[in-house]
Amino acid sequence: MPEVVCLGILVADIWARPVNEWPERGRLGVVDETGIGLGGCAANTAISLARLGVPVAVMGCVGEDSFGDLVLDLLKQDGLDVRGVTRTPAASTSTTLILIDDAGERTFIHCFGANGRLDPSRLDLETIKSAKILHLGGVLLMPGFDGEPQAQVLAAAKAAGVTTCVDTAWDDTGRWMTAVGPLLPYTDIFLPSLPEAQQLTGLERPTEVAQALLEAGPRIVGLKMGPEGSYVRSAEAELRIPAYPVKVVDGSGAGDAFVAGFIYGHLQGWDLERTTRFANALGALATTAPGTTNGIRDLEQVVALLEEHEPGQWRHLLG
Repeated sequence: MPEVVCLGILVADIWARPVNEWPERGRLGVVDETGIGLGGCAANTAISLARLGVPVAVMGCVGEDSFGDLVLDLLKQDGLDVRGVTRTPAASTSTTLILIDDAGERTFIHCFGANGRLDPSRLDLETIKSAKILHLGGVLLMPGFDGEPQAQVLAAAKAAGVTTCVDTAWDDTGRWMTAVGPLLPYTDIFLPSLPEAQQLTGLERPTEVAQALLEAGPRIVGLKMGPEGSYVRSAEAELRIPAYPVKVVDGSGAGDAFVAGFIYGHLQGWDLERTTRFANALGALATTAPGTTNGIRDLEQVVALLEEHEPGQWRHLLG
């Protein structure tokens, strides 16, 4: 049985780099590299966990199209349990166009597609209830499932003793706390980006943002802050952990990798600081190659980066 269920958005990504400015209207722009790959918060986090050796099941919805075939094939390549991925003829598989500049920063053009057709009545609740952690990834990009339906699934998981983890995406529709608020009383670990959390709370400073979110229900709030690292807070601890320096190629998927690292640390029973450092390292590695997961290989790679900066503290993880 899987230790972690990753439920949420599954996406086919089409990326190009470097894109430092838009071509003039009606003209052709030239880039050095393009690619097609797997994306979406649930998929990215699941793959990173699988490469660390964690048994993972993925749940979500794709279309009955070639992109849907691609998403499923790539998930299977990493040994993920995809029996919980449903398919719909009513929408195409969700896609994102990712334009990456010289600094590795990304601009996104997204189509909800089949993610907007995720049907909670078709979820395998028994598999969710038997897992150690349920991760809900891509909240605010699943119209029809966002809000109260997601809250009901999280509540059922918590009632069964499952730890719940939630990650949001940027919401261009402006729903923010209307959709996320119902989830927070049933969320153990909440891991939004700082800009998303600022929109949710209407506050600016990480300390104030995290405190407001803690008061809404989660036991742990972790704010992903890109090159600034992360800020994590619970009732007992407050941490600012800097980012590990790497050569950034593409920031896509870094936040999802951070989430995977955080979940991994929680499964190991680590304290909050050790968990956050590991999550920061995984997030950093995700930026070292184009695509959302190509920068992450295995546990040995993560330990090597950590040992480079904190010698003697991590090598025992390799046995």
